[in-house]
Amino acid sequence: MKPLNEYIDHTLLKPTATIDDIMQLCNEAKQYNFFSVCVNSCYVKLAKEQLQDSNVKVCSVIGFPLGAMSTETKVFETKKALQDGADEIDMVINIGFLKGKDFDAVWKDIEAVKQVMPNNILKVILETCYLEDIEIIKASELAIQSNADFIKTSTGFGTGGATLHDVKLMKSVAECCSTKIKASGGIRNYETAMEYINLGVERLGVSSGIAIMNGENSNTDY
Repeated sequence: MKPLNEYIDHTLLKPTATIDDIMQLCNEAKQYNFFSVCVNSCYVKLAKEQLQDSNVKVCSVIGFPLGAMSTETKVFETKKALQDGADEIDMVINIGFLKGKDFDAVWKDIEAVKQVMPNNILKVILETCYLEDIEIIKASELAIQSNADFIKTSTGFGTGGATLHDVKLMKSVAECCSTKIKASGGIRNYETAMEYINLGVERLGVSSGIAIMNGENSNTDY
């Protein structure tokens, strides 16, 4: 197993996040040598500047948190985030298209984003709290079909976050290929983090990274 810090995307996506908050996030990521910071796209350039002398990567969310904007908008936001220095992209699927069984629209949405970033990591957020088991399986299949590098459970802004049950479903689909799993939403302590890692999760999206590293509990939302 990798060191725990290397699983963590140190995350701050609150709408109230300020420049000072993002700078603090980056300083914490450098101190603990987390894998990345995960920020809204408007802060990618700032985060990249703050982390330029470190190994910490910058992850930007796209189409966040609803996933309901046009594919063209998601592609534009992705291009801008990459231009500003993003190393990885976490995009939200179009949940309404999925639930309406417009599966072609779902995979084309994902594929369009992946096509503009063939050499960067794309994580596709399913927002599992809104999905039935069969929809989680189908969404995972569509993301994998669209060459996603990761499938991710949650935005942290829905009605619920990661669950062991949902991750097991995602893993059952992804185990036949190289697609990895990121768990996010509601992971607030070391014990919970280790449960997901022991299931085979390769990345954790958390705003409680410091508490997790220190074996403490956190009451943060993401």
